[in-house]
Amino acid sequence: MVTIEVLTGSNFKKWKEDIEFAMEMADVDLSLVTDKPGDFTVISTDDEKLVHAAWMKSNRICLLSMRRSILDHLKSGLPTDCTAKELMIVISEMYHVSSNADIGSLLQVLFNMKYDGNGGVRDYVIRMVDYQTKLKALKVDLSDTCIVHQA
Repeated sequence: MVTIEVLTGSNFKKWKEDIEFAMEMADVDLSLVTDKPGDFTVISTDDEKLVHAAWMKSNRICLLSMRRSILDHLKSGLPTDCTAKELMIVISEMYHVSSNADIGSLLQVLFNMKYDGNGGVRDYVIRMVDYQTKLKALKVDLSDTCIVHQA
């Protein structure tokens, strides 16, 4: 069972991951990863008609899933006549998280971490290394010595 976290405005990354995973698992992510195929005509092949039908079904399901998992007051600024891929782009632009904000949040959590006696020290250090790794991905290098000192 796949659970899609409701988009609240501050959880865009998690929401997007949930949507993409759920649509992939349901095998209806075609409209999220490809552009709309051209309309079929009388001379279209059966394969083209099948691709078009599959894309239309995928788009309908993705749009329904996306709109159901967004808080009502956030839906008002979203376009109503677009594809699932276009809607994802619009939402991505609305909730684009600055890498500087990510860096600040990660540093704050890392440097305010305290071992509370729950769980093992190993788990505490692993969490710290996880934050260090996330910061490295954002091009902020914290030396191992810094992490050891903080621990």
